[in-house]
Amino acid sequence: MQSCSEYLVRQLEHWGVEQVFGIPGVHTIELYRGLENSRVRHVTPRHEQGAGFMADGYARATGKPGVCFIITGPGMSNILTAMGQALADSIPMLVISSVGRRDTLGSQQGRLHELSSQQALVSQVARFSQTILDPLQLPHALERAMAIFSSGKPGPVHLEIPIDLLTAPLNTPVQALPTFYKAGPHPDAVAHCAQLLQAAKQPLLLVGGGCVDSADTIQRLAETLNIPTVTTINAKGVLPGSLHQPHPLDLGANAAFPAVRKLAAQADVILALGTELGETDYDVVFDDGFILQGKLIRVDIDASQLVGNQRPHIALVSDAGEFARALLTHFPQSLPNAGASVVAEVRAALALESDPAFTPFYPLYKTLEQHLPNATFVGDSTATVYAGNHICNLPAARHYFNASTGYGTLGYALPAALGAKLGRPHGPVVALMGDGGIMFTVAELATMVDEQLNVLVLIWNNTGYDEIRRAMDRASVARIGVNIPPPDFQALSQSISAAYEHVQNPAQLSEQLQHWQQAAPLIIEIDAHAWIATL
Repeated sequence: MQSCSEYLVRQLEHWGVEQVFGIPGVHTIELYRGLENSRVRHVTPRHEQGAGFMADGYARATGKPGVCFIITGPGMSNILTAMGQALADSIPMLVISSVGRRDTLGSQQGRLHELSSQQALVSQVARFSQTILDPLQLPHALERAMAIFSSGKPGPVHLEIPIDLLTAPLNTPVQALPTFYKAGPHPDAVAHCAQLLQAAKQPLLLVGGGCVDSADTIQRLAETLNIPTVTTINAKGVLPGSLHQPHPLDLGANAAFPAVRKLAAQADVILALGTELGETDYDVVFDDGFILQGKLIRVDIDASQLVGNQRPHIALVSDAGEFARALLTHFPQSLPNAGASVVAEVRAALALESDPAFTPFYPLYKTLEQHLPNATFVGDSTATVYAGNHICNLPAARHYFNASTGYGTLGYALPAALGAKLGRPHGPVVALMGDGGIMFTVAELATMVDEQLNVLVLIWNNTGYDEIRRAMDRASVARIGVNIPPPDFQALSQSISAAYEHVQNPAQLSEQLQHWQQAAPLIIEIDAHAWIATL
């Protein structure tokens, strides 16, 4: 007779789960009995927040759910930040945790790792959080999670199993995963949208992260409509391009700039696909200045998003790709819109390459693009990422994601890059971090070495929290708490047997990348002040 924990692992394995991230503890030992004879690989981070970020990066790189095994109490409170980031960006993450015995739940008896209600705490950063009170509830709860990942708006799901149920018998065979279809577009609604777009004089397309699984279709739609397109940070690569040769219809994630805002305000029909129209994508200057005055067609997998932030003229609950495929049937020929010429004019007005905020970072991304084509860039909240959000163009979707959007966590990139590398082992992965942010999860460098993952870790060292320093200066507030001395990254790297290099200019970075061949992480510290001074 198998136990609940053995059934859990067998069912996940049967559904194709390849990786589990977690730190074993006294309350989760039984989960590891099930892992012992499975094909599921276990990765041990140094902190549960790292486990969550690893699962997040794995999910973003592969499109598959990231899975975590987390211990009761402090383990769950540690992973909450990672779950918050995944919830904000709609990332599928399955968090399996233990919880106290059923007869002690909510008793406040001072037991090990006890919380008054762990489920209530976690529910704030999960699509749903469920306590399994009977073994027969577990199969249904797992299928419910997969239904959300496959056919609804994804995000973290938390299932907690009381420690007395981990060993309880569950005589249930593993089941094939049901075939889930995403919500599809109503034919009358699609026809209505087609009519509006056909008659539009100044149309605009807004593409969000909900489009990454249908990038080819979205690209074909944009080109058929010949329509200026704003792609959000999480949608980079949906319209393929490179640093100096972006797709001719793509304005990138630059909705906060006056030239793009003017275009948006003058658009008579706006088609928004798979985007929440949130502040961190469209209003990074935080002045509520992104205003749509035309007829907004809004398509989202989540009905609650259809009226958020901007009021729609037409609202459809549908997968973005399914809608795009249906809409294309109404356009057998490309429209004669002047999309490319409009985009060229707006790009000229943006003049990003001559903007002092971005000029130091063009050589950085040019060097990375030259030596690591098709790399996956996983970023923290740091200067290199803030610039890349505006200037980078990628050849494919799911190759650029970071924590500067949505929840906006620090320490994300290092463990998330590890997860991305596990999901995409044959392509280069770059973690973009600052000297401040990396210290939040610096212990996961040791996990990278353990796993022998050749991730490139780029540390932009500007000796402190420079983004906050500048914000304090603008607000005439004293620089308190932001001039944090960084550690000796060379000594730190040596202590965990990781390769390390220090560079001060693009030529030195190019030289290091040209000779990078090892099968382990490479840490490159960029002296930000010296780099900027040489340009």
